Amino acid sequence: MNLKERFTDLCLPFSKDQDLISSFWQEIETKYSEKGRHYHDLFHLENMFRELGTVKSSIEDFAAVSFSVFYHDIIYNASSKSNEEKSALYAEDRLQQLGLDKDAVSKITKQILATKAHGKSDHRDTNYLLDADLSILGKDVAIYLDYTRKIRKEYSIYPDLLYKPGRKKVLSHFLELESIFKTHEFQDKYELQAKENIATELKLL
Repeated sequence: MNLKERFTDLCLPFSKDQDLISSFWQEIETKYSEKGRHYHDLFHLENMFRELGTVKSSIEDFAAVSFSVFYHDIIYNASSKSNEEKSALYAEDRLQQLGLDKDAVSKITKQILATKAHGKSDHRDTNYLLDADLSILGKDVAIYLDYTRKIRKEYSIYPDLLYKPGRKKVLSHFLELESIFKTHEFQDKYELQAKENIATELKLL
């Protein structure tokens, strides 16, 4: 199922307004295809859905997690520290228009905000979202290094003098966590490789 079909199917239980759903999909497609996006693009969303598909039976509210995937990086500016907050507000507005109830909207906005710090959540669904978001860290080293190049392009406004210390700080933060991944499934699948990949990147920096 492609992303457009997935989004449409996701919205239909809440709204029968095809024009509204179509316009919201167009926004998503446009935002994730912006010029400066080399990693945080539609391919990233596809990868997250692929990962979440492997644990779907363990996810309590797959619709909520799916909305969180679509909207978690809708606002993405490499020089901003408030992308997640802005993305959550954007999602809140669109989801209300689609007719989701207050509790559902609140759940989704909290999940989106959780992608800022990637701390372990008390809610299992949120942990699956976070793990899918970070799954790239545990891919084989060639894919990982391609990802690092794409991230560097997204931050091309910063010279190495600023980028490298910032990137080292982010990577060191992940290594200091008890576990990068929050769920057993993703830990088993990706934890060891992710730590090796991060250590490799730190040496290259």
